[in-house]
Amino acid sequence: MPGLEFRYVGQDRLPAQLSEFDVERYFALTDSDVAAVNERFRRDRRAGVAIQLIFLRASGHTLDHVGTLPRQLLRYVGERLGLPTPTIASLRTLYQRYKTLYEHQVWTCEYLGMTSIEPSHWAELEARMRQDATESLTLDELLQHAHFWLYERRILIPAERKLRDLGRAIWSDGERGLLALIEATVTETELMHADAALSAAHETSGMRILEWLKTPPARHSPTTLTETLEKVRFLKQLGAHTWGFDAVPLEKQRAYAQRIQARRPAKVRELKVSTRTIELIFFLRVTLLELTDALLYQSGRRVSDLVRQAYDRTTIRQASSAIEYRQQLVAIKALVQDSERTAQERLDDIGKLLECLGDSPPASHAASVRETLTDDHHRIRNLLGPLRELGFVGREAEPSLRQFELVGTLHDSGATELPRDCDVPVSTAWRDLVQGDDRARALRALEASAITGLRKGLRRGSVWINHSLSFRERDQLLIPPAQWESERDRYLSSLGLPGTAEPFLERLTEHLKAGLAALEEAREAGRVTIGTDGALHLSAIEALPTDGIPKRTRDLIFREIGTAQFADMIMEMDAHTGFSEVLCSRKARDANELISLYAALIAHGTELDAKSVAAMIPQLDPAHISTAMRLLEMPGRLPRANDRVVEFQRTHPITELWGSGRRASSDSMSLDTSPHLFYARVDPRRRTHAVGMYTHVLDQHGIVYNQPIVLNERRVAIEGVIRHNENRDDGGLLRLSVDTHGFVVTWTLSSFRHRHEAYRKQQN
Repeated sequence: MPGLEFRYVGQDRLPAQLSEFDVERYFALTDSDVAAVNERFRRDRRAGVAIQLIFLRASGHTLDHVGTLPRQLLRYVGERLGLPTPTIASLRTLYQRYKTLYEHQVWTCEYLGMTSIEPSHWAELEARMRQDATESLTLDELLQHAHFWLYERRILIPAERKLRDLGRAIWSDGERGLLALIEATVTETELMHADAALSAAHETSGMRILEWLKTPPARHSPTTLTETLEKVRFLKQLGAHTWGFDAVPLEKQRAYAQRIQARRPAKVRELKVSTRTIELIFFLRVTLLELTDALLYQSGRRVSDLVRQAYDRTTIRQASSAIEYRQQLVAIKALVQDSERTAQERLDDIGKLLECLGDSPPASHAASVRETLTDDHHRIRNLLGPLRELGFVGREAEPSLRQFELVGTLHDSGATELPRDCDVPVSTAWRDLVQGDDRARALRALEASAITGLRKGLRRGSVWINHSLSFRERDQLLIPPAQWESERDRYLSSLGLPGTAEPFLERLTEHLKAGLAALEEAREAGRVTIGTDGALHLSAIEALPTDGIPKRTRDLIFREIGTAQFADMIMEMDAHTGFSEVLCSRKARDANELISLYAALIAHGTELDAKSVAAMIPQLDPAHISTAMRLLEMPGRLPRANDRVVEFQRTHPITELWGSGRRASSDSMSLDTSPHLFYARVDPRRRTHAVGMYTHVLDQHGIVYNQPIVLNERRVAIEGVIRHNENRDDGGLLRLSVDTHGFVVTWTLSSFRHRHEAYRKQQN
C-alpha cells in the first residue's frame, strides 16, 4: 500500500502548516466539488463545508479540532470558491453553532459516500486486526492498518480512543499468545538460566554477556571467526537452536529483538517480567540466526582466501618450473654441441638431467591449484572443526555432506590416511587425488573437496542449517504449505496475480510478440542488423552538434538561486514534504529533537560518528544524535521518507523536460566504509574497504530504490524494479538500463516479469 497516498488517513486534525504540494495533492477541490458546494450552501457557509469536505476525503475522519486552520488551505479554498477568506481562522470562527457543523459533516459524508461504523463493521474490523496483529511489528502499525482498512471501505474512522483500546486489547492478546508459545517451547529451567546468564560478566571482554552478544562481528580474520563461533556455542548451550518459533513471522521476532538491541542492559532489568521474557527469548533466537549466517559468511571468505592463496602459489611455482625447464634445455643443448665427448657419455648425462621428468601428462592450471590446496591441510582442518558444531543438514544424495561426515569420523578416530574401501562420491575434478596411491594426500584432498563443496551446497540450497536466516531449508524460506492452501487467494490478490498460470503466460506471450514485431520493423527500417554471428547490431550513434543554450540556461539558474547552505536545504525540503514526521513516526516535539534528526542523517550519510557531528553543532549532545541514528535504523522509515521527497520532486514541471518517470538506470557504486564492518570488502580498483550500493535512478533524477550489497557478490536490478512497481498506480517503470561489464543493456517491462519469475525460481 503506497504510504504517500494515505499520508493523512486517520488524522483528526490539520497540521499548523501545509505546503503547496500537500494542498494540491491531498486537499484539492474538484470542479464537481465546487459546483455541489455552491449549489447546496449559501455564500457565508461555503468555506467551512469545503474544508470539512476535503479533510474528510483526505483523512477518513471528520474535522472536530478547534485549532487554527492552515493559512495555505484557507487561501486555496478562497481562490477555488471565489470568496474572501481570512488569513487566520479556526472552526470556532467558521461555526458559531454546533448544529451547523454537524449538518455540514452529515452532508459531506453523504456526498463522499462515507458511512458510520456499525456493529457488523466492528466485528469485521476486529477479525481483520487480529489477523494483522500476527504480522504487525508495533501497535501503531496495527492501528495504521486499521485506518487504511476503514478508509478503503468508506467507513468513518471512529474516535482514536475506542480504536486504540481495541488495538491494545488485541495486541495484549497477541503478546499473551506469544508468551504461552514461549512457555510451551522453552522450559522454565532454560528461561531462568538464560536470564541469569545474560546478566553475568563475560570472562574475556569484561562486559556483560548481553552487551557482548550485541557486539557486531569485526573485520574478516581468524580471530573474528573464533569469537563468532564462541557466541554461537554459547547460544546453543542455552538451547536457542532447539526453540521452534516458525508460527511467529521472522520480522516480528526481529522487531522484539531490536528493542533489546536498542536498550541498555540496566533498562532491560526494569521491564515487566512478561515483556522481558518475550523480548529476551526472541533476541537470543534472532541473534543465533544472524550469528550463524555471519559464521558461514566468514567461513566462505576464509575458503576463498585459501583458494586464492593456492592459486598464487601455483602461479609462482609454474613460473619457477618454466625457468628450470629452460635451464634444462640449455644444459641439453650444451651437451649436444659438446664434440669432445662420446655420444654415449652425452646420452648418459642427458638421462641424468631428465630423471626428475615424470611420464604423466602435464596437469592443467586448475588441477595444479587443487593439488596445492591439499598442501594447506592444517588451515583447512582448523576451519572444518568449527563448522562441525553447526549441524549441517542436506539432501540424502548430497556428496559434500557425505564427505564432510566421513572426514569428521576419520578425525575423531585419529586417522591420518584415507582408507581404500571408503565409498564416498567425489567429483571428477578431485577423483585423481582422492583415489591416488598417496593415502595421506588423499585424505587432505577429501578435506579440501568437502569444504569447497559444502560452500557450493549452501549457496544452491542442497545443504542447510536449521538455525540460520539465509541458509535454511527451502520450505522454511517459503510460505508454509498449510498456510498457503488456506490463504492462497489472499496472497494472489495482494500481489495482483491470477489464480492460474495461463493468463499470466498470455500476457508474457503478447509482450513477446509485440517485441518481436517491433524488432522486425526496426530491421526493415535499417536501424538494426543481424550479423553473421547471429547477434543484433545497432547502427553507430552520431554525435549531435554542440548546443550552448543548456549551459547558458544552467548558469542563469544557478545565478538566480545564489548561495545556499545545506542546512537550509534540509529544512526547506522537510517543510515541503514532512520527511521528519515519517522518520520519527510522529511530529518532532521541539526544535532540538528536529535538529538531532537532521544531524543523524548527516552522520549516517558520511563517515562521521555522533560525536564528530555533535562537535559541529554545539547545542546538541552526542547521546541525542545516537538516539536519532537508531530511529533511522528502524525498518522501512528511510524508504518511506525518500518516497515523499521523490514524489515532491516529480511535481515540479521542469522534471517533465528531463523524462516521463517511466524509465530508469541502475548501477552499483562503491561506498567507503570501516574495515571493521562484516560486509566490508576491498574494492579491487581503489584498494579501500567498501560496500556496494545498488541504486535505481529515474530519468527525472530521483533515486527510487537502493540496497546495500557485498561487492562483486550479486545484483538487484530486477528486484528494484519489482519493488518500485508494486507501489505505483501508473504502472511504474517500463524500461531500465543497466551497465553489464561495459555493455549498456535496456530491459523492458515484459522482460522484467520473465526474469523476475526466473529469479524467484532460482531463489526457491
